[in-house]
Amino acid sequence: MIIPTAIPTTTRTGTVMTERRGWHSDRITNETVIDAGYRNTQNVRRFFKAAIGDHFRFDRPLMAWIKSHPGSTMQDAVAEWLRRKAAS
Repeated sequence: MIIPTAIPTTTRTGTVMTERRGWHSDRITNETVIDAGYRNTQNVRRFFKAAIGDHFRFDRPLMAWIKSHPGSTMQDAVAEWLRRKAAS
């Protein structure tokens, strides 16, 4: 079986990863839309570390928030992480 290369599509709201491989290798920006195929990858970790800083860590509440908010952007996920850390 040949797996096609992920090609993100662009919408008015930003980039939507159209295949799972996109989360592994495609460029992720604040406008990237979280879809049902979202995966916590090293590429995603690099995005969060660049946006938040080296103190970023995935945690279960953030991963659950991301999975339950398809259609949100990565910028929304960054804001959620920062909100949760400020409250703790």
